Amino acid sequence: MIRSRSSSSAPPETAPPPDGLPGLRGRGFALLIAATAVGMTGFAAVLPLVPLWASRGGAGEFGAGGTTAAFMLTTVLTQLCMPWLLERGGGYRWAFPVGAFVMGAPTPLFPATTDLAPLIALSAVRGVGFGMVTVAGTALAARLVPGDQMGRATGYYGLAVGLPQVLILPGGVGVALNLGFDTAFWITGLCSVAGSALSAGVWFADGGRNRPALRGAGRGRGSAARTGRVPFSALAAPLVLMLLTASAASAVVTFVAIPLEGAAWLVSGVLATYALGAVVGRWSAGSLHDRLRRSLLLMPGVAVAAAGTALTSAALWWQDDGGRPGVGVAVLAVAGAAVFGLGFGAVQNETVTLMLNRAGPAGFGRASAVWNIGFDGGTGAGAMGLGLVIQLLGYGPAFALTAVALAAALPLARAGGPVRSGAETRR
Repeated sequence: MIRSRSSSSAPPETAPPPDGLPGLRGRGFALLIAATAVGMTGFAAVLPLVPLWASRGGAGEFGAGGTTAAFMLTTVLTQLCMPWLLERGGGYRWAFPVGAFVMGAPTPLFPATTDLAPLIALSAVRGVGFGMVTVAGTALAARLVPGDQMGRATGYYGLAVGLPQVLILPGGVGVALNLGFDTAFWITGLCSVAGSALSAGVWFADGGRNRPALRGAGRGRGSAARTGRVPFSALAAPLVLMLLTASAASAVVTFVAIPLEGAAWLVSGVLATYALGAVVGRWSAGSLHDRLRRSLLLMPGVAVAAAGTALTSAALWWQDDGGRPGVGVAVLAVAGAAVFGLGFGAVQNETVTLMLNRAGPAGFGRASAVWNIGFDGGTGAGAMGLGLVIQLLGYGPAFALTAVALAAALPLARAGGPVRSGAETRR
């Protein structure tokens, strides 16, 4: 379909979806969103909790970051295998349920020890499940809808991942600090197991109309759409941008709670505004993508993320002096987290839609794997690398270097977009 839908026509989700797919209003898509929102609670809450628990055991910033790095290492290794499992191993049916269970079941074991080695081992096991969930979830969000709904589908999926974090990121830390780490880890583990049960119903929803999509039947034209073999050069620029911005996000989520621990309310506020900003940024990018059939927010998103990181750097540089955070630190920290979240959310949706559009339907598994490797690899590298820089230079300088790296990537973001949506060329 070359021409975009006029503003006076009915919304795309109210029209009969092509290819017999139920689309955004289907029960299968609704189950996927519900399973993601519930299951990802086990990721969002635990991500800052494990480093905080490790630091209380005397691990130090580098060791605390190592728990996140181990989680992300096994995540990325699992994601490398996921395209084969999805396209040839029937993985669209079982990958999400099994992955969510593996992510949640070991979580209540964390309070048993503060020794770094078992914490890293548990994190590594959970990373396998997370790797399965992320690739399967992103690919399913695209496969369960027609091409002209893909921007909103990935946006809804982003909402399902991000909205719980508005409460869970700060709430998990709050529960741990006030009710105990045992309670926090048990609740989050059970949430992931519940997400596993919900996701099992996607296959059976909508009278079986999802099954061709889940089996991976190609719906596009051209060699990439038929075979799923996507040239890496087509995905390289959005991958690098995802790596860089995810590294910066990892710095916010993993380390901000440590220097600001003396003001639990401020930690909660920073994490909540970051998560809310990411949700708004991702949903806005997805809606604009479907409306204009173009990706326009990639470069602005990177610029906004760099600005937010710079504000956070100023707050933590100030806080490096020690003591309880003052009003100035609080304002800068909350503002920086909100601004960074907006930019990061936009970059998330722009990069994933770029990759999915360039890959075509038969390459959704591969594109999803590459994007999630960028996200999670960047998160792990950011946790480990920034932990080392923080130990050497302090929190403020480490975040300032991150802001400089994001600003340096602006030319790459400009080269990577705007790009016409592949939904137009597939129809």
